[in-house]
Amino acid sequence: MYIYHRMKKSVLLLILCFAITTGWSQDVTIIKGKVQNASNNLVLENVHVVNLNSVIGTLTNEEGNFEIKAAVNDTLYFSYLGFKSIRVRVTNDWLKFGEIKIKMTELSIALEEVVVKPIQLTGYIEVDAKLIPIYDDHRYRIAGIGGGYEGGKSKPGAVSKVLNSIFNPADFLYNMFGKRPHQMKKLRKMKDDDEIRNLLQSKYDRETLMAVLQLEKVDIDEILNNCSYSKNFIKTANDLQILDAISECYEEYRVLNRGRE
Repeated sequence: MYIYHRMKKSVLLLILCFAITTGWSQDVTIIKGKVQNASNNLVLENVHVVNLNSVIGTLTNEEGNFEIKAAVNDTLYFSYLGFKSIRVRVTNDWLKFGEIKIKMTELSIALEEVVVKPIQLTGYIEVDAKLIPIYDDHRYRIAGIGGGYEGGKSKPGAVSKVLNSIFNPADFLYNMFGKRPHQMKKLRKMKDDDEIRNLLQSKYDRETLMAVLQLEKVDIDEILNNCSYSKNFIKTANDLQILDAISECYEEYRVLNRGRE
């Protein structure tokens, strides 16, 4: 009786392990799709497709088709010059039907006519104060430091973020790197993927970096600033150079902060 129960448990354990292994093997698969222009349904060739979860990339062929490894709930990032970048989540329906069509919207190149109206001041402070436009971006200046600091839109914590970045660059990098270990691990994957490197070499908008690393453009600029890169480099470098710069800075940060991490 004892031997029977032991054998029964062993069989159940083997079945469970087989089921788990089978499930894992089905997690990642090759998915297919076609990318088209949303306005006329023409296929788009050489569209960059990046899996933001596994950090691998591919290109659409001359027929607009692509194949990439992905799992359910992975997010694919589509980027093409002159078109609005989009993100598409992989669903069970996608796997079920085998191929779906991705429509990308072309960026408008026709600018609407803008009429600039001069501000007519009355000479009365109370009235003129209401006529002068107010902008959302704030620039903070601290006496003795020189220059100014763009803090973005006014919101709680904006000033403290500025002060922390200026006086505690190590703390700023810890907030950017130390609290995002999962995103930072994607740096090496991006550097090792030829398709992603080719994509970044021709881009200057930081969009792909922002999507993969889950950072805002101002955060990327501040990382480079706190890693002693010049303003000219930050302004003129392509996205591949920015990737290499952030990666180098992150590796130096890891060496210097092993004890803290």
